[in-house]
Parts: sequence; structure tokens; C-alpha cells
Amino acid sequence: MKRQYTIMRLRTLAMAALVCGPLVAANFSAAATAAARYSDAGPEPLLARVFEHIEQNHLDVALQEVEALVKAYPNFHLGNLIKGDLLLARSRPIQAFGNIANAPLDKLADLREEAIARLKAYHDKPPANYVPRYLLQMRADQNYAIVVDTQKSRLYLYQNEKGTPRFVADYYISHGKLGTDKVREGDKKTPIGVYHVTGSLSRQKLGDFYGSGAFPISYPNEWDRRNGRNGHGIWLHGTPSNTFSRAPKASDGCVVLANQDLDAISKNLQIGLTPVIISNSIEWLSLDDWQAERGSLKKQIEQWRTDWESLDVERYLNHYSKKFIGDGQDLAQWSARKRQVGSGKTWIKLSADNISMFRNPGKEDMVVVTFDQDYRSNNLSNVMKKRQYWQKEEGHWKIVYEGAG
Repeated sequence: MKRQYTIMRLRTLAMAALVCGPLVAANFSAAATAAARYSDAGPEPLLARVFEHIEQNHLDVALQEVEALVKAYPNFHLGNLIKGDLLLARSRPIQAFGNIANAPLDKLADLREEAIARLKAYHDKPPANYVPRYLLQMRADQNYAIVVDTQKSRLYLYQNEKGTPRFVADYYISHGKLGTDKVREGDKKTPIGVYHVTGSLSRQKLGDFYGSGAFPISYPNEWDRRNGRNGHGIWLHGTPSNTFSRAPKASDGCVVLANQDLDAISKNLQIGLTPVIISNSIEWLSLDDWQAERGSLKKQIEQWRTDWESLDVERYLNHYSKKFIGDGQDLAQWSARKRQVGSGKTWIKLSADNISMFRNPGKEDMVVVTFDQDYRSNNLSNVMKKRQYWQKEEGHWKIVYEGAG
């Protein structure tokens, strides 16, 4: 009997034809054999080779490849499902992805979505030498950064290489059951914004559901609270010991990785330092465009610093938005206090060191800036960590929030 488990069937089924109709896919064979521009983390390379051999109707070879896949990842349910289909293909035509009698339809749908997410991400990698727009500047002591793309169900790890983000690896992730743009406690959505790792919770403290452990992040941040967003307990965490991975939308708002992937990135996470930027869809910039955007914003921050030193209070206040809030004050209250304080100054020296700049991936054209501020004047000196939110207004960068970092 002619084997009918061809790549067209698998493309149509695994790539969501049963969910949303036929889908024209990229040439898996060419993509699988091309030299990867990015390093590959997880089962995607083996999974792509399985599909390549199915496309060529080399089903025995595909079966060998999928056996290697499930040997490497024993709890990888998607791999086991494809293996079952390939075994069935020896005796009868395969009519559906997951051709198992009485298989739960919801579980099959989850596995189809996982297959789509993994293969799309594998074959649609960012251009070489492009970086996420959000990583404008990492502090010297921020060794790594994490950027999450929820649409692709992907987490990207970047190393701080003398100020330039360098790609390290990418990993499949699950996020909120009801999507993104978290607003309130219990809405089962993943927040979008700029956060950082705030702690580390071990497997022993949490139980098996969270797998290898968990890393809480700083949701809600200052901008979330200002916009009425609430909730807590948004973590990076693993999966139960009997589960390799979960469906793309399967958590109550957390970002969930396979345990081996969480173990890999955990070696690079710094409590209180590592940025975690969560986006619906990552914007990528060439290094030239990234340098230009970073340089433009650094120039604005430097102008703010020198205008404060100049003792020209009005010029200094011109950097602040009409929507500004800082230390519980609006712009009018802030301006009145600064004018009063400024009247007693004969000189000011200000330094802003260890600057980080992360573009917020939300709807606003905004950058989160954090730095160590050393302020000295004729009658007051202090050192503090400061955080500002700069927003584009009518083509100009303005500060909409300022407070302790």
C-alpha cells in the first residue's frame, strides 16, 4: 500500500489546517539544511529533520529521526505523537494529525499549536546581526537580558558584550491562556512591558508543578501601577516532571519553559539586575539603526543632565511632560518645588552613571531609563538610583515618570 503520510498532509494538519484552513509553508527541506544564523536550543532541529524526511517520503528515515527525538526528549508529547503516526503509516493511510482512536481533541489541538509555534520560529529566525529594538543599553553589570516574543512563543537570551547585545540562544515558551496585556489579578494574561528578575524559588519550596523552580519578575512595575494594572506572581518557571512542554497558551500569566531550558538560562540570571522584556511581537533593528536610536536618546538624557546643572530651571523643566507624575506630584506641583529649590542654588554638579535604556514594547513610544545619580550642590548632596520613563510627544522625548529605581 502506498504510504500517504506525506508532508502536504502533515503541513496541512500539523500547521493548523484543522484549526484555520490550509496554510502555505516555507520549504522545510531548504531551511533545515541551511546553516543556522542563530544557535538552536531544544528539539526544533530534530523536529525539522523529521519533517524534511517526511516531505521526501523517506518515512523509515523519518521514523529513525523521531525515535532519536523522543530518546533525547522522552516527555516530548509532540514527538511521541508523530512517532505514533509514522508507525501507523506502515499499515494504513493517516487521515489526521494524531491518528489515535478516541484521542482527546483538546490535547491534539494543543499539540498542533505547539508544532506550528516551534516550526515557525525555527524557520523564521531574525536576520543575522539584528538585535531587539528594546535592548538600547544594558548596564555594565547586567550580564544578560531576556526578551520574550509571545506571538512566536519564544524566549531569546542575549549577552551584554561590551554594551552590544549578542544572541546566545532561543527557547520555546508558553504564556497566558487568555493572551497578553495583563490588566488585573486572575485574568490569565501575560503582562507586556519592561521588568527584571526579583528572586529565585527552588523546586523544594514550590512542588513539582513548577518544575526546576521559578524566577519572579517585577510585575506590576511603576508604569503598570500608574495605569491601574494589578496582580502579582508573574514568574519564569518550569514544567511538572512528567511534562516536557505545554501548549503555547497554557499558563495563568507566567512564562513557562521546559525544565532543561529553565536550567540553562538560570545560570545567567542575576537577581535584581537581569531585564525581562515581554512583547507581543519583537521589533528588530540593524546594528546601525540600533546605534542611531540609542545615540539619539543618550543625547536627550545628557541634555537633561546639563540643563539641570545650568541652574536654568525653566530649561530643565522643559524636559518634563504635561502628563508627568513623580514622587506623587503632577507637573505643576513638581515645577513649583523645583523652582523653589532652584532659587537657593549657586551651583549644581550632577552625574548619571551605569545607565540602562530599555524600550517599552507596549503601545506607547516609551523608553525606561535607570541610572545611578550623584547629585551635589552648595547646600545638598545625595546619591540614589533613579528611574525615568521617557515618552515621545509630538516628536520630542519627554519624561512622564521619575522616581527612585
